[in-house]
Parts: sequence; C-alpha cells; structure tokens
Amino acid sequence: MAPPPFFHGGTPPPPQPPPSNPSQYIQQLLSSLLSQRGPSSLPYSEDSKWLIRQHLVTLTETYPSLQPKTAVYTHTDGRSTTLLQADGTVPINFQSTTYNIPIVIWLVEPYPRHAPLVYVNPTRDMVIKRPHSFVNPSSGLVSVPYLSSWVYPSSNLVDLARDLARCFARDPPLYSRRPPSPNPSFASSNDSVSGRPNPNPSFASSNNFVSGRPNPNPNPSFASSVHLESGRPAIPPRSYPQSPYGSGNGRVGTDDPAEVFKKNARNKLVESLSNDIGVLRKTREGEMEMLVSVQAALREREERIGRGVREMQGEKEALEQQLQMVLTNADVLEGWLRENGGKVGSVSSVDVDDAFECCDVLSKQMLDCTAADLAIEDVVYALDKAVQEGSIPFGQYLRNVRLLSREQFFHRATNSKVRAAQMGAQISSMAARASQLAV
Repeated sequence: MAPPPFFHGGTPPPPQPPPSNPSQYIQQLLSSLLSQRGPSSLPYSEDSKWLIRQHLVTLTETYPSLQPKTAVYTHTDGRSTTLLQADGTVPINFQSTTYNIPIVIWLVEPYPRHAPLVYVNPTRDMVIKRPHSFVNPSSGLVSVPYLSSWVYPSSNLVDLARDLARCFARDPPLYSRRPPSPNPSFASSNDSVSGRPNPNPSFASSNNFVSGRPNPNPNPSFASSVHLESGRPAIPPRSYPQSPYGSGNGRVGTDDPAEVFKKNARNKLVESLSNDIGVLRKTREGEMEMLVSVQAALREREERIGRGVREMQGEKEALEQQLQMVLTNADVLEGWLRENGGKVGSVSSVDVDDAFECCDVLSKQMLDCTAADLAIEDVVYALDKAVQEGSIPFGQYLRNVRLLSREQFFHRATNSKVRAAQMGAQISSMAARASQLAV
C-alpha cells in the first residue's frame, strides 16, 4: 500500500474583523482565489472554476461547519500542489445524540469531473476505529458509495456531505482516546467501560458542548494552518463532542438483541436502497446520453435533408428554364417547317453529294479524305461482323483488312497534310490582315 499523502497547512490570512455576512465573505474569498492567474493560480480548468465556486458556496451554506480554504496537498508520487479544501466537521446523529466528525474534503485537479478526496481528520484525543467499513485506518481516506459512483455534473459536495453523515451515523469512524488524568471526576471508569458519551458536565464544558450537543457559537474562522506532528496532522483549536465509541473497547450502544437486529436490518435496507438508487441513476444517465446522441444525429440528418431539398429546388428551377428554352426552340422549328414545308418536292431530285460545295481545293480534298476514312471504318466494322458470324473465311478477312488499313492510312496522312496547309494559309491570312490594320 502506498503511504498516505501528507497535509501541509496553507499560510493563514492576515487577521481581519469578523464579517457581518459570512456567506458573502466566502463568495468573495472563492472568487479571489479562483480568479488568480500566473504561478499562484489554482490548478483547475477555466471552464470548471465557476462550478467549483458554486459547489463550495452551497456546501458552506448547508454545512457552516465546513469552511473553504487553500492548502498544499502532497500526492503519493511526491508532487505538491496548492488545492482548495473544505475543512471542518460533519454532524451525525448516533443513538439520539449529535456528534461532529472532523473531515477534510480535498478538491483535486480534475474536480468536478472526478470525485474529491475525503479524509477523516481526528484530533489528538481521537483514534480511527479498526476496522471500519468506509475509512482506511492507516491514512484516514474515506471511501463511501457516493464517491465511487461520482457522476459529472450531477454529483456535488452537499450530497457528498449528506452521504458521509448517513454512513458515519451507521458506523461512526472515531472513538475517544482519553489521556491519563489524576482527576477521577474527569471520566469515570464506568463510562470508559460502557462506551457511552461522558455525561460529566466538566468535560462537556471543556469541549464547548452541553449534553453532547455542540456550542451554538462555533469558531467562525475560515482558514487556519495545519502542522505535521507525529505522522498525524494536528487540528487547530476546535470543539468536538466525545466520540460515540467511548474509550475504544468496541462496545457500542445497547446490548438488546432486538435493537441490534432492528439497527442492522435498517442499515441493510438503507444500503440496499442506496445501491438501487445508484444503479437506477446510472441507467437513467446512460439513457439520457443515448437520447442526446440520437438527438444530435437527428439534427444532423435534418440539416442534410434541408440541404438536399434546397439542392433539388435549385435543380428543379434549372430544369424549368431548360424546358422553357426547349419549348421556344420547338416553336422556332415548327415555324420554319411551316414556311419551308412546300419546298420539299422541289428539292427531292437534288443529289446529297451536291448539296454542299467546298470553298477551295484544300477543303474539297479534306472532305474527300474524311469521307473515305469514315467509309473504310464502316467497311472494317462490317467485315468484323461477317467474320464473327462465319460469313467469310478468316484468311480473306485478314487480307481485306490489311488492304483497307493501308488505304485508310494514306487518307489520314493526306488529311493531316491538308489540315497543316490550311493552318498555314490561315496564319498567313491573319498576318496579312494585321499588317493592313497596322498601316
């Protein structure tokens, strides 16, 4: 087991007059601490500082005995960091008597996304019970169900303090270790054996408690220094009631079997309900996360559908414009046909080859070569079909294709030369025109 982390107290603030409004003072103190920048800033993320402030303010309003302050926390790996803590007591009700359990709640760096660290902080006259269901006797580290089921952002410090009070009320983690005293009136041997709180008024007065209840005027100090002593942190002067475990002999409360059975059954029922509520909460949170993801997917699909509808609307408008253009062209063609429909009989005797005349010799030669090239292409295609169907022998097919290919090559070569000659003539004509314009 790794050694427990040590607590080093922060530097106490300068003396100030008691604030007239403690809640406002705490809010100002937390705002000042969380707004610091530079090397002295606290190691929390900027997006979580406001939530940390709200958690601590709500905690101090619900439990005034827990006061926030800064202190240096040394991790098990040796790193030292200045962190926020809530130091004080949590009231519990044990056997119809109120006791205050001293604790320290450390807000570690990843808080509130991760659970804080809670330590039982016994005074010099208190000892941690061995063994205990929720407290490590060697380090004082507390592990209750609420810490193990911490869920961001629903979990908070107020619910944690309530869960601590509920767990400690079932099984108080501390008992008194009374120092030897020559005064027999301080604590009687019967009280030490019975394990019940000391009813001696002198002891209650010395601890600022009357009849096992705390003084209504507790110390309002918000921060105090803590020093190391004998491997166990010392607590600044503060009033605590006597532990419900008496002198630590292990006997608690009544020995009536019926009462013990009722208490065990009640504790078992509370623990079972707490576990069921935790499981139900995790299930509901998982369902909520799934619904949130489904909602995000539906929003993305909604954007896609909207974008598709807009694209289809634009495509519809473009098609309507093209349809209008086609209808206009159809009207033009129909008008031309009506005007020239009677001329069809007069042009029926015109030869197709004579319908077009070339403007020069090169153009006529280009037309003849192109016509011959396309005709040979058609003949070769017909020969391919014929040889596939078996109409002509394969040897004859090869001879005809070789002759046609040779003739097609000459036509294409002539076509290329004619095109080059036409390009040269066109360039010469453009140069002559440019010179005339220059003059």
